[in-house]
Amino acid sequence: VQLQASGGGLVQAGGSLRLSCTASGDIDRLSIMGWYRQAPGKQRELVATITRGGITNYAGSVKGRFTISRDNAKNTVALQMGSLKPEDTAVYYCKSVVAALSPKYDRHYWGQGTLVTVSS
Repeated sequence: VQLQASGGGLVQAGGSLRLSCTASGDIDRLSIMGWYRQAPGKQRELVATITRGGITNYAGSVKGRFTISRDNAKNTVALQMGSLKPEDTAVYYCKSVVAALSPKYDRHYWGQGTLVTVSS
């Protein structure tokens, strides 16, 4: 499975950016897709996830500012980021899970990361 992310860049505080990620390869059982981020000197953290059925989950720090969505037909997941803050600066990673018959055999994949920089 390959994940290709795009859309990062430099934006001023208060601005918006949209990230997109496309999955390809052996994705017949693609289930949860999501975004994580890692700021310099910090651990990678969850930003938002979305199930195949559209159930979403957000980190408290982005709730109300970011919106995750997906297109199952195109195997894409997007993250619309608004009201950006300098503390949102990080490398954002797309993640997908390909489900197995047993959850313990689920396969997890990461994209290459895209840098989002929010200037004050």
